[in-house]
Amino acid sequence: MAGIEQKSFASPDEIRTPPKARMEIVTLDGRPVVKATYSPGWRWSVDTAPVVGGDSCQLTHFAYVLSGRMRARLNDGAEMEAGPGDVVFIQPGHDGWTIGDEPCVILDFGGALNK
Repeated sequence: MAGIEQKSFASPDEIRTPPKARMEIVTLDGRPVVKATYSPGWRWSVDTAPVVGGDSCQLTHFAYVLSGRMRARLNDGAEMEAGPGDVVFIQPGHDGWTIGDEPCVILDFGGALNK
C-alpha cells in the first residue's frame, strides 16, 4: 500500500462505455473512483439493465454531482433529484435517469462498478 497516491481522470486506469454512458475509473489504494457521464435520455432500467440483468440497480452509490441533473427512485417508491453540488447516497434496489438535455456527470466513490 502506498502512503500517498495521485491519479488523474486525464489518464484513467480504465474506461467503460455502456450504452449512453461513459465511466472513467481511477483506483487509489484499491478503492475505485468513477467519473460517470450519463447522456441525456439515459435510464438504468432501459439502457443498463439489459446489459447487467436484474430489475433494479443493486449497487450502492456514494456520489457527488458535478453537472447536469439526475433522478433516482428506490424500489419502495422513495425518490430524489440531484444536481450540481449535491452529495448523494443511494442504496441498492433503485432506478436512475438523467433529467433534461444536459449530460449528468458524477463522481462515484466506489459504487458505480460492476465487473
